[in-house]
Amino acid sequence: MQIAVVTLFPELFEPLLSLGFVGKAIRSGAVEVVFEDLRAHGFGQHKSVDDTPYGGGSGMVMRVDSLVLAMEAAAQQSRVPPRRVLLTPQGQPFVQAKAREFVGQAGLMLVCGRYEGFDERVRQHVDEELSLGDFVMTGGEVAAMAVIEAVVRLIPGVLGNEASAIEESFSDALDGMLEYPQYTRPQSFRGHEVPEVLRSGDHAKISSWRRERALERTRERRPELLARPSRRGPHGS
Repeated sequence: MQIAVVTLFPELFEPLLSLGFVGKAIRSGAVEVVFEDLRAHGFGQHKSVDDTPYGGGSGMVMRVDSLVLAMEAAAQQSRVPPRRVLLTPQGQPFVQAKAREFVGQAGLMLVCGRYEGFDERVRQHVDEELSLGDFVMTGGEVAAMAVIEAVVRLIPGVLGNEASAIEESFSDALDGMLEYPQYTRPQSFRGHEVPEVLRSGDHAKISSWRRERALERTRERRPELLARPSRRGPHGS
């Protein structure tokens, strides 16, 4: 898989791409991350990629010509035509299902903005828009890192234990619910004990307990997830 990132600050990504399982995936060849420096496509003496908005207003708006030229240059680096994703607070929420969808893409392009936003015409040159949530940051780089990590960990062979990505929050195995509580040593800590059922060795009871706790936790914290028609009952019925 190849991921292209269009950004003014490629250096921000260095720790992510050199450490942990993302770095391991890159070194193994499971994924390749390339960058297109947006500044190289700026105009004038200062290579400007932004300008004042028509109609007035505060802040600066990213130029359509700079961004489109950068996206085209990034596409030329790619082995296959990448899916172009604009990272913006106005996009659809980035969810686990989208991360799984992206794993099936041979090429992905993440476009990071800055300043007060994009010239509206940029949207005519992307395939979709994604957001991390209902908040605003000064740029799309952190969002791009989140997408990269969420996608790369799902690539087969990247995680040391493939089962780690099977039964977790928002997974198909849990019908999109939140994950059940997890425990490890010590058995007792400041008056709080590991539930007896988890120490029983009875796998059927443990499975039932975990599913019931997942349902309970989802109902308490994210009840909207239970409205999905594909969700089965607490015992898989």
